[in-house]
Amino acid sequence: MERSPFSQKEIPVLTEAIRIAEELIGDRFRISTSDWKRYRYDIQSLKDLRPEEITDSAFAQIRRYARQPHEKLLASKHGDYFKICLQDHVIRRALARDPHIRLLPLATYIVTHELIHVVRFARFLQSFDAPPRERNEEEIRVHHLTAEFLGPLRMQGMPEVLQAFQDCRNMETFISQSSQTDPADSR
Repeated sequence: MERSPFSQKEIPVLTEAIRIAEELIGDRFRISTSDWKRYRYDIQSLKDLRPEEITDSAFAQIRRYARQPHEKLLASKHGDYFKICLQDHVIRRALARDPHIRLLPLATYIVTHELIHVVRFARFLQSFDAPPRERNEEEIRVHHLTAEFLGPLRMQGMPEVLQAFQDCRNMETFISQSSQTDPADSR
């Protein structure tokens, strides 16, 4: 599978998806603009990822670090830093396979899903290091929350994205159920 990063035309679409997702999550979890600072996370796409942050079997993954890469670790600044790693090539594969799915609603779904995880980890509602069974239950829970949050959103193409995820337990299932490429690419 070719791993090409998003183009300059696609980056503004991702930026808009992130803006929408952050606003939606902020409203639903009652996170003010200043409160967002305590949720230490970053969202990066393929061109900015390290090799160990790339996967062919998910739209995105969250990596946890002790600190942001450019920060010095200070006693007063401890805590987890979450990096949402968007997998441009996997997202593109889904868009190419399903022409009725558009980038903005799919990216909004993906980022909303991952931000719900970040908030739940940061609020200790879910352990990042949970055992596999608990992780699967969390994926199902976050999938349902994502659909609940995005259901009322009036965005062209969102109903198609929500329909595509309706019968899936998690994002990885959507990828493997819909994939018509190499079955080894899915978990």
